[in-house]
Amino acid sequence: MTNASFGTSHRATEIRLKREEKVLEVDFEDGRCFRLPAELLRVESPSAEVQGHGPGQKQVVSGRRHVGIMSLEPVGNYAIRIGFDDLHDSGIFSWNTLYDFGERQDEIWSNYLADLESQGLSRDP
Repeated sequence: MTNASFGTSHRATEIRLKREEKVLEVDFEDGRCFRLPAELLRVESPSAEVQGHGPGQKQVVSGRRHVGIMSLEPVGNYAIRIGFDDLHDSGIFSWNTLYDFGERQDEIWSNYLADLESQGLSRDP
């Protein structure tokens, strides 16, 4: 079985929480650095509450324009749990997930805005 991404693992080397900016900065071993807005992390949380329990069950989370990050907690040596100020804290963000969010941030954001619009929802609370 060959797969170019099989076994690929990104490792974070530094994480900086910019509370005032509502941004999480993550540096990776390969030199890449991503600035991930709290709102994007919240609405794309890898939790079952957001992603559902199977294909096609993802929820569109609205009203999170002003969400902030209250806490970061290490999960082993492969992830962090993010506690948001809307009290959501059940998503575990692996280094690979955060790297993927960084690489595809524009695409993810565009899809999110389109989903909100198609459902008549808003980023505002």
